[in-house]
Amino acid sequence: MMEAVDDVLYGLCIVLFLGYCINSSLHFFAIIYGKWKFSQKLTSTVPEELPGVSIIKPLVGVDPNLFDNLETFFNLKYPQFEILFCIQDELDSVIMIAQSLILKYPKVDAKIFIGKKNVGVNPKVNNMIRGYEAAKYDLFLISDSSIRMKEDSLLDMVLHMTEKVGLVQQMPYVCDRPGFISHLEKIFFGTHHGKMYLTANLAGVNCASGMSTLFRKDIIDDAGGLAQFGKYLAEDYLLAQAVLDRGYKIQLCSQTALQNSGHTSLSTFHDRLIRWTKLRNATVITTMFFEPPYQCLMQGLIMAFVTEHLFSWIPLVFFMGHVLVWFILDYILLCVIQQGPLPMSKFEFLVGWLINEFSYPMIICRAHWDPLITWRSRRYKVRWGGITTEVTSAPLMKPSEKT
Repeated sequence: MMEAVDDVLYGLCIVLFLGYCINSSLHFFAIIYGKWKFSQKLTSTVPEELPGVSIIKPLVGVDPNLFDNLETFFNLKYPQFEILFCIQDELDSVIMIAQSLILKYPKVDAKIFIGKKNVGVNPKVNNMIRGYEAAKYDLFLISDSSIRMKEDSLLDMVLHMTEKVGLVQQMPYVCDRPGFISHLEKIFFGTHHGKMYLTANLAGVNCASGMSTLFRKDIIDDAGGLAQFGKYLAEDYLLAQAVLDRGYKIQLCSQTALQNSGHTSLSTFHDRLIRWTKLRNATVITTMFFEPPYQCLMQGLIMAFVTEHLFSWIPLVFFMGHVLVWFILDYILLCVIQQGPLPMSKFEFLVGWLINEFSYPMIICRAHWDPLITWRSRRYKVRWGGITTEVTSAPLMKPSEKT
């Protein structure tokens, strides 16, 4: 009996060790792919006729960086585009910001749509519907209010929209901003999130984010239009899946989505990660099982036991070596994604990296402890598969819950 148990345990350890080797290789794949992808330069031979793009900007509330973020879209170097501001509340002070930008740049085709259209439980989709229905171009870009764009970002995205591509996305990242919380965000999006995002895109796996995403409108119309996705909170994932289901590819462009929110704090940052974890668990059920051991510390603890059983290695030595190698590879990956000098010292990176790594288990536990999602002053229950129902009202909206 004991021999059978030992055989099963030994076999399990072999499987876990092989999984560890595969997971460890993801760092190298992400670094190599990221180095290739983000070092690409725009071709000097731009097509004479570029398709027009409708830029849909859902806006809710004001933050200190909003005007500057929105202004970058008025300065895009692209021949033909329109900006469609979607504002659900006629009393929202963001209307004045949108109007002031339209007056400042009269040559830019920009419009304001006030009032939501209820097509489901997702408030972002409800807010965007009027803009989507009014979009006049074959390509449309959904872009969050916290995103800044470089002058050639839209051109970069459109050039990646080749014949067999139905969706082009920018990988979420963070602008260089002062403050340690901003460093934490940059470390997260440039390491843990960046590794997952790059390897998923390299493998052709759906890992879409709704922060800055360019679509072919006819594909979404064929899927029932944007209104069809109002029943999901994770509309970005389901929109991308609709693109894949119709035989098109998802492409990552060579510039990142530069988040520049004016509201940053540790609690709002963690609340955001907890909300995303809840959505992933409900929408893609397998993440519930594979994400926890994907973390550095959890994986190190498990593999310390495995390698002791297989190779008689000293667990503490293995664990410390594992963490050190992971830390170094994360730093290299962050430098690759940054494409320039980091706005933090190596010591600040070390402290931020440790805080993030020790926070992940807490984030996962909190996501499982209360599966209900609080977003934009409401609470939602997301059933497996992503279909969402509203439960009750919740506390007032936090700044981090606007995107």
